[in-house]
Parts: sequence; structure tokens; C-alpha cells
Amino acid sequence: MTNKRTLRVGSVQFEAKPGDKDANFRKIEAFVERASNQGVRLIVFPECCITGYWFIRNLSVEQLSQLAESISNGPSTQRLKALAIRYGMTVGAGLVEAGEEGDFYNSYVVALPDGTVQRHRKLQAFEHPAIRSGTEYTVFDLPDGFRVGVLICYDCNLIENVRITALCGADLLIAPHQTGGVRSKNPNLMGLIDRRVWDNRHNDPEAIEREFRGDKGREWLLRWLPSRAHDNGMFLVFSNGVGVDDDEIRTGNAMILDPYGRILAETWKAEDSMVLADLDASLLEDATGRNWIRARRPDLYKPLTVPTGRECDTRTLKFKE
Repeated sequence: MTNKRTLRVGSVQFEAKPGDKDANFRKIEAFVERASNQGVRLIVFPECCITGYWFIRNLSVEQLSQLAESISNGPSTQRLKALAIRYGMTVGAGLVEAGEEGDFYNSYVVALPDGTVQRHRKLQAFEHPAIRSGTEYTVFDLPDGFRVGVLICYDCNLIENVRITALCGADLLIAPHQTGGVRSKNPNLMGLIDRRVWDNRHNDPEAIEREFRGDKGREWLLRWLPSRAHDNGMFLVFSNGVGVDDDEIRTGNAMILDPYGRILAETWKAEDSMVLADLDASLLEDATGRNWIRARRPDLYKPLTVPTGRECDTRTLKFKE
């Protein structure tokens, strides 16, 4: 990768229809075409945007099986591959995966222009009792000279996951989410957005903007998201759902950050939207986080691999919040 190398990326937020893959794909296809016309080389869509997200927690195992797809030969993967090849663009989108052994995963598919596909299985899955957590980090090279990693939503909350992705050489983190406006018993965490505020957004845009820009959306993200980019010296592309997601309202806030944690592009629009940014590879070499990684003392970090006895599975933690 040369220091003069740049990469134009797009981060998309959109409201997915639960279980309606065709409707969701029509949105994906429209955004890809629009992005192609603007010179985008990598476009990132939200977690589970193909299948829909939060409604899956209430599905039976049989219903989940009907929704899930194989990634190796499933129709959604083929559709993403066709888009990537047609537009010469790398395209990432999320869905529920049917694994080879009858297991289910919250997975993210990245289709490259040469017809190859990368898959990430969410490491900290909690959406359904039958959905298992992945066990591998996902880092690979783009044809544009950038090395990228993928972490899905809660994966990004754990600093260890992001650091390991950086140690695997990632220059850029693809970070698809479904967050904001989340139900919580903790008064210091997000909280629900009244459905009526969303439904009335066109008549009272200031009300929904306050929610999206406040502690249930952007302000919550800014407590931690920029540090993932800064502390690890990588670009970060945050994509998110927006609008109605079963009984919660997602806040969008699509955002692209540089390796210093600075926001290059963002939106707080209460609608389907895309933000674009040109990533300048020359920022990577001397980024503060990369220097800090060079200063690491691995001999001191053995306690990180020793269980404390306080560990708990993500699903249990999530539904205690």
C-alpha cells in the first residue's frame, strides 16, 4: 500500500423490513448503484439488514431455519456477489446464516469484485437462543490495497476484539450495527425512543433529531466509538439500522472515522441515508494508536487470558441490561 493510496467508502443506514429479503435487497441495490455513480469502492450496510434484525428474537427455531441461509451457496450471497462484480465494488451486508452443522449465526458477508466472498460470524451473539457465537476473527485484503477487519455490533464493545483485529493488520474496521434507542434498565445507557416521535418525524423533525443526536444515539456512540479507531490506529466505518426495528427505534448515525478518531462524515437524518468519505492511507503510518501498539509489552498481558470467574455469556448480559 502506498502512502498516496485512497479509498472512497460509503456507510449506509436503512430501515429493514423484517423477513422481507426482496424489499431489503431492493434498497441495497439502489444504494450500490448510487454509490457506484459517486466512485465508491467499498460500501457497508448494517447488521442483519438482509433478513431484518430484532424480530428474530421471537421466532421459533423452525421459523429461524426458514429465514436463515447458507453463505457458501445461498441466494443472498449470490446476489451480493453479482452486485460486487457488476459494479466493481466491495459490498458488505448482514443476515442470519444457516451453518453447515445445523447451527445458526448472526453473520456478515463481504463480496469482492473478483467474485470471492468473506464471512464474519458475530463473536458476541445474543439475538436468539439458537444463534451461536463465532470463534474466529475476520481480516482480509481489499483489491484497493487496504487490509480490513469485520466486527458486528457488540463485538466492537469489547476492546480486546478490536485490538486483536488491529494486531491482525487491519487498516480499516467494517462495523455494522443495529443500535441506538435500545431498551435498558440502566438510566445511563440509551433508552427507548417513543414510536410516536418517529411516526411524527416529518411534522416535527426537531424532536426526532434531538433523540438521534442525544444520549440514545450519537452522544452514546461518541463515548466509545472514536476510541476504537484512535487507540488502534485504523479507519472505522460504522453502519447502522434506522427507524422501526420491531419494538425499538434505531438511530442510524452512519459515520466514518479516521485513525485519529476524527469524524470524516456522519448523518443524523431520520431516514435511509448514506455518507461518503475518502480514506487517505498516509494517515495510518504515524497514527497515535499505531505508535501505542508498537509500545506494547506483551509479557505483561498474560492476565488478559486468565478467567476471572466474573465472565458471563453475552446473551445473559444483554437481557440483564
